[in-house]
Amino acid sequence: MTSLPVFLFIGIFVSQTGARYTANWTSLDARPLPSWYDEAKLGIFIHWGVFSVPGFDSEWFWWHWQGQQPPDPKCVSFMSKNYPPGFSYPEFAPEFHAQFFNPEEWADIFKASGARYVVLTAKHHEGFTNWGSPHSWNWNSVDTGPHRDLVGDLGQAVRNRSLHYGLYNSLYEWFNPLYLNDKKNGFKTQEFVLHKLLPELYNMVVRYRPEVIWSDGDWEAPDTYWNSTEFLAWLYNDSPVKDTVVTNDRWGAGCACKHGGYYNCDDKYTPGQLPKHKWEKCTSVDTFSWGYRRNMRLNELMDLPTIIADLVRTIAMGGNYLLNVGPTPDGMIPAVFEERLRGVGAWMQINGEAIYASKPWRVQFENTTIPVWYTSKGSSVYAIVTTKPSKSTVQLLEPKTSVTTQVTLLGNAKPLSWSPLGPGGGLTILLPELPFVPGSVGCVVLKVNPLRTEAWVRAGDTAARN
Repeated sequence: MTSLPVFLFIGIFVSQTGARYTANWTSLDARPLPSWYDEAKLGIFIHWGVFSVPGFDSEWFWWHWQGQQPPDPKCVSFMSKNYPPGFSYPEFAPEFHAQFFNPEEWADIFKASGARYVVLTAKHHEGFTNWGSPHSWNWNSVDTGPHRDLVGDLGQAVRNRSLHYGLYNSLYEWFNPLYLNDKKNGFKTQEFVLHKLLPELYNMVVRYRPEVIWSDGDWEAPDTYWNSTEFLAWLYNDSPVKDTVVTNDRWGAGCACKHGGYYNCDDKYTPGQLPKHKWEKCTSVDTFSWGYRRNMRLNELMDLPTIIADLVRTIAMGGNYLLNVGPTPDGMIPAVFEERLRGVGAWMQINGEAIYASKPWRVQFENTTIPVWYTSKGSSVYAIVTTKPSKSTVQLLEPKTSVTTQVTLLGNAKPLSWSPLGPGGGLTILLPELPFVPGSVGCVVLKVNPLRTEAWVRAGDTAARN
């Protein structure tokens, strides 16, 4: 196999705009993030692959069993008790049947969750592709296991519901001989990159046109080994998704939280103060794993109030929230995951105005008697109280009101009674009898509009906020 397909794909598309990005981080980092991503706020992450078949430990099962030294004794014991001697990990693939996978049902659940984008694992670190990759012979979902194009089937269903579709792709593969040889050579050779990774990436983008490329598995080698800047220059200049695609920051050792489109920084990243760059928190309903686990327990899962509070904090701090579920190997989203997603959607149906297309306010958080997170949109500020108030009044210290200010409870159009705390700002709000909240979330979302003008500018933002 040669690297010729890489250069063929590079030449297929001609940019329709005059501005072009060059293959260096200074140029690539200057690309504006397509606006749809920041407006979307909420996405669903899906970890699904051969690792779903053992359904034990996590999606890292193969590595923990046969990669790391010494092996994880729990994984070794699991295999010795449940599978015959000499059983190899690739033998799990034929059991990845996905016989109950109904992409229309999945897409209905994701739509009902209130998410605006969906990111599916096209390939995890095990190297198995959830589509018929021509560069992953017999180790893909068309040649074995489901015998169907999982990436394509889900993409069509998701897009039919006006959701954006993205793909997760691991740069490295634990046991690929080409990668292991490059690693042995101190990454001075690029056989894996030129003959496997890049041809596959180009083919994936041209074929499925993902609007998110969620890169991972980058940390063992620098971006120069992965040819990351060359790929991104093509993606932004000449690919079929050049105007709408967004990427994360996992493109080589040292790139996280420094280079790329939006920043992930770390799994479950939670910044302590407002970041200056657009970011995303990825987290999982199952706190122990991203992939499906047959032995998960209810107390190991995030409950709905915890998810809502985490979502609110993330949006108030300027991030997007990417919530993960792990389907079963037969293609079902476990009912407990579906219940969480639909619960988020029920909350968003009432309170999404404070989330979608919102911006961080000048103050993100206050905690006097109860915790309050703030978001903003135009001349409105949304105060999100993440624990159910114990009294019939709520005090907000930060908003500066005027005689025309109105306060409403989202889901109830009737204005609420309020009084100013003092000449410097703040107000006391009289709450109505609070309605039932799905899952006993207990959040109260108040809209305060308009406020007295306060000129301020967030780092990296050109618009003054009230």
